[in-house]
Amino acid sequence: MTTVRTPPPLELPVRDKGVDPVGAVSPMLSRLAAERATGVLVRERGVLYLCDGDVVHAESPATPSLDVLLTARGVVEAEAWREAVAEAGARRRVGRFLVERGRIAEGALELCHLGALYDAAYFVLGPSSTPARFRYGAAHWLGPVRPVPVAALERETVRRRQLLHRLWPDPATDSAPLARSRRACEPSVPLRQWAVLGRVDGLRTASDISLALGRPAFHTLVDVRRLAAAGVLTAANPPERAPVPTVLTQSSADPDVALLRRLRDALEAL
Repeated sequence: MTTVRTPPPLELPVRDKGVDPVGAVSPMLSRLAAERATGVLVRERGVLYLCDGDVVHAESPATPSLDVLLTARGVVEAEAWREAVAEAGARRRVGRFLVERGRIAEGALELCHLGALYDAAYFVLGPSSTPARFRYGAAHWLGPVRPVPVAALERETVRRRQLLHRLWPDPATDSAPLARSRRACEPSVPLRQWAVLGRVDGLRTASDISLALGRPAFHTLVDVRRLAAAGVLTAANPPERAPVPTVLTQSSADPDVALLRRLRDALEAL
């Protein structure tokens, strides 16, 4: 009798449900890129400005704005920024104005702008509980600096999600107030992370700390997840709620219920 051995079935790859594949980050954004749309995409956590289907600017309340990043690092003086907005904002040429007046080199502006764009776009393209909408024809007052293809933006967004997941898979520390863990001693951490840890007070979130430091918010998330993985900080516990009074279901003729009501009426009369 001949025995026939069959090879074991191939193992199929399992998709990581926590990370969206490229092209599925925002189907609406992909459609706008395909039609080479110009305008502003409004989502729950910020906006993306498009020109001919490319992303030219991004803003999110979760991240420091471009002017904060430039002035905090001393790249542009705060007064020079205000002058540029006042003189060229209505013409949507603030970036060009800064370069032409010698306030910043063109390469430095492009580099800082790309960093701010990718930083804000990461949060704008995050999970949303409200529908997105697009307003055709809208343009940002900064003006064109360096357009980014939608495909490149989606790849970078997915890469950042995967990086954070590898560092520490619990996303609670991304948006919750942060608190130091109760430890007898804290491990040694790099100076950059100490700057973040020094602003952890049980009230500030990672975005608050980014604004205080004048750093990109995603960079702060990386530091926060590493500190969480090291057991140095955690998401702060929400404040305890007062216990909900038990509803009395006895009849109003019950002596105990009648006594409670008389005591309540007496207290209200004081």
